[in-house]
Amino acid sequence: MGMKWGNMTSSVRGLVMYSLSPYEQKAFAGAFSKGVPNLFRRFRGQVFRVVPPFIAGYMIYNWADKEHARLMRKDPAEFVNDE
Repeated sequence: MGMKWGNMTSSVRGLVMYSLSPYEQKAFAGAFSKGVPNLFRRFRGQVFRVVPPFIAGYMIYNWADKEHARLMRKDPAEFVNDE
């Protein structure tokens, strides 16, 4: 029939569809008045779910790094009698 999937019918009775060309739309309409406050709201809602695991991971990594450095040092008591 030459029609693409989703456009199989030529018309639907009682259904009116309106569309606006993407070239006529405002790309950043409401980006500053609605987008920035929404960004802060979403950040505030998720910060306590995301930040604590990162802090715990950093603290574990920092502890492990210091412990590894401590264990890799030589004990001076083992070399007291060396000449």
